[in-house]
Amino acid sequence: MPVNGERRGRIPLPGRDRGDWMARILVASMPFAGHVGPMSAVAGGLTRRGHEVVAYTGAKYQERFAAVGASWLPRTRATDFDDADLAATFPRIGDGKGMRANQANLRDILFGTGAGQTRDILAAAGDRPFDLLVSDQTAFGAGLAAEILGVRWATVAVTPLSLTSRDLPPLGAPVRPATGPLGRARDVLLRAGAGLAYRAAVDPMLNRMRAGVGLGPAPAGRLMDSLYSPYLVVAQGVPGLDYPRADLPPYVHFVGRLATPSPPADRAVADLPPWWPDLAAARQVVYVTQGTLDVDPAYLLKPAIAGLAELDVLVVCTTGGRPATVLGALPTNVRAAPHLPYDRLLPLVDVMVTNGGWGGVLAAVHAGIPLVVAGDTLDKPEVARRVAWSGAGVDLRTGRPSAARVGHVVRDLLSRPEPRRRAGELGAALDAAGGTDAAVTLIERLLA
Repeated sequence: MPVNGERRGRIPLPGRDRGDWMARILVASMPFAGHVGPMSAVAGGLTRRGHEVVAYTGAKYQERFAAVGASWLPRTRATDFDDADLAATFPRIGDGKGMRANQANLRDILFGTGAGQTRDILAAAGDRPFDLLVSDQTAFGAGLAAEILGVRWATVAVTPLSLTSRDLPPLGAPVRPATGPLGRARDVLLRAGAGLAYRAAVDPMLNRMRAGVGLGPAPAGRLMDSLYSPYLVVAQGVPGLDYPRADLPPYVHFVGRLATPSPPADRAVADLPPWWPDLAAARQVVYVTQGTLDVDPAYLLKPAIAGLAELDVLVVCTTGGRPATVLGALPTNVRAAPHLPYDRLLPLVDVMVTNGGWGGVLAAVHAGIPLVVAGDTLDKPEVARRVAWSGAGVDLRTGRPSAARVGHVVRDLLSRPEPRRRAGELGAALDAAGGTDAAVTLIERLLA
C-alpha cells in the first residue's frame, strides 16, 4: 500500500499466503490501564503474526508492550502522565469526579495532548514509515497523524462504542434507548440538544487540536464520530452488550474481549495471596473491584464490605494497586489484595460488584458472572446501563451506593438463576466473536 508516496516492499511470511507480508505497524494507546490491556493484546497478536509493532504509550506501560514483543515510542511532545495520579500532571482534574473533572479530562488530557501525540508519531514515521496505524479511540493524535501521512488506520474501541445513531439517545444521556413513539421523540430532542452542546464545547477543542498540526476543521455535523477511523473500527464486546441500531457503519466489527494470553501456571500460582485456598472452601464468592482509576475505597469498596459482612459468602476485594491496608479492619468473611489474576479468580466467583470498567465487565461476562455496577465517571454510567439492558446484572445508578443497597442487590442476584444464565449466554457470544485473533485478522485486511 502507498506510504508517504512510496510502496513498501512485500516481505512474505513463512507458512502464510503469498499476499501477506511483514508490516511496520504503530499501536497507540493512551496510558490508562483499561486501555493498555486491550491494546497490548492487539499488539501481541500482531507481533505473533510476524509484524513489527511500535507501541506508542506512556513510560509507565512500556514493559507491558515489551512483554508482547513490541518496541516502544515514548511520549515526548505529548505530555506523559501516571494514570494513578492524574491531578499531579493535570491539576484541574481534581479527584476525577463530577462535570468539571470530565471537562478537564477532555480539555487537558484527550484533546490537550492530541497535537503532541501527532508530532511524536510523525517524527517516528519520518525515520521509518509506518504501513498502518492502530489506536484506541481516545488516542486522537494517531488518527491525525494517519490523515497527514496518507496511510490507513484502525480504531480499537476499548470502551463501549460511542458512535452516534439515529436510533439511540446521545452518549452520556442518563436514559436507555426508547421503545415507543414518545420515547423516540424524547431521543430526537436529546440528540438535538447534545449536538448544540458538542458544537459549542467540543468542536472548538477538536479544531484547535487539528490546527495545531496544520489540519483544517473537522467535517461539520459529525460530532466526535470524526475521531473514529473511516476504514475499520474494532469494538470490544458483542451486539448483546450494545444497543441495537440500524445505522451501524459496515466497517464496525464486534470482536468480543481483547485480552493477552494467561501467564504460565507456575507464575500465576506464585502471585496468589496466602488466603487463596479459602475460595475453594467458600459456598459462594462475591468479588468487589473499584478498578485502577477511581481508587478511593470510600466510594464502593467500603460500602460493599459493610453491606456484605453478614452474608454467608466470601467477599474478595482488590484495591487497584494500593495496599490492602487502605480498607482498614476487615470482617471475618472478607479477603483483600492489591491485584488478583482474573483467569484464576473469576472461575470461582458467583457475583461481581464493580465500578464499571469495561475491561473488567467483559472479563466477568466472559466467565458467565452476573454483575452489580456502580459507575458515575467517564464511560462507566454507559457501561452500567448496558449491563442492565442486557439482563446480565444491575445498574445501581450511582458511584457511591449505600451498604444496604449493595447487600440487597447481591442477595437478589445470588437467589435468581436468570442473570447468571444471561451472563453465560453473553460469555459464549464473546468467546465466539474471536477476540484478539479476530481483531488482528481485520487489521491485517487493511494492509491488502
